[in-house]
Amino acid sequence: MSHTLHPLRRARLQRSELAVPASNPTMIDKAARGDADFVFLDLEDAVAPPEKVQARKNAVQALNDIDWAGLGKTVSVRINGLDTHYMYRDVVDVMEQAGDRVHTLLVPKVGVPADLYMVEAMVNQIEQGCGLSTRVGLEALIETALGMANVEAIAQFANQGQGRLEALHFGVADYSASLRARTTNIGGLNPDYPGDQWHAAISRMVIACRAYGLRAIDGPFGDFSDPEGYTAGAKRAAALGCEGKWAIHPSQVELANDVFSPPEAEVTKARRILEELRKAEAEGRGAASLDGKMIDAASEKMATNVLVLADAIAAKA
Repeated sequence: MSHTLHPLRRARLQRSELAVPASNPTMIDKAARGDADFVFLDLEDAVAPPEKVQARKNAVQALNDIDWAGLGKTVSVRINGLDTHYMYRDVVDVMEQAGDRVHTLLVPKVGVPADLYMVEAMVNQIEQGCGLSTRVGLEALIETALGMANVEAIAQFANQGQGRLEALHFGVADYSASLRARTTNIGGLNPDYPGDQWHAAISRMVIACRAYGLRAIDGPFGDFSDPEGYTAGAKRAAALGCEGKWAIHPSQVELANDVFSPPEAEVTKARRILEELRKAEAEGRGAASLDGKMIDAASEKMATNVLVLADAIAAKA
């Protein structure tokens, strides 16, 4: 093990992340009372330009009027991109008017670490100027070729400045457009490609996340009439190390929660692994066997990951 270690910066249960256009107050109210672990109020892609100002006001009102934490929710706001004139006012208004109520800001289309530096500097100043005690985190969307080319440097930003960066998300739709990939599906498989064309990108992002202590979240699946396709995509992301996935429709929330929750049999096996290793340790052995298979220190780490997640889910229930 290297002497350089970057432990998880902030643990949050994030199996399901429901995207809600802030231009629709009715949808915001329903999301607050739904089953998603995470809700992000969208000021960016889901809001048309003429509605941007009102959507921002709606988000601020929802942050202040709804007891998100009391409802078991982490609430985030996706601001507009740094290449727009909406972004600065998003940060200023949300932070000045609801900075003690929002948990994270989701920054879209992050291409270089300096993009996060700009947002973090604004958040720092507003928190200080307004005397806010709540520390707002940042999450970054990796959804361009530039962002993926710099994903390791972006992840390293978590260990610089004020260290607000908590998670990276894979934004498959804009990423597809950025690559000029021959697809019009959002998150679905391309039948002309022999496998999962997003495997390499998600894997690279997950590696960067785990190297620098960040959560890794998979993005949207556009066809909400295809639960089987959504579930398959979520399982692929989970296999690569993602701990959650977006839901663009309430019907996808339960699917995400199910995929990213360890089954009871897996939890039971994890506890048995730890028990057998404790017995082996007491006998002076570093390895043991369980159900005819060798288990060792690496098995303990994998089992612990399962139990930490299971405990977080149980604590929310």
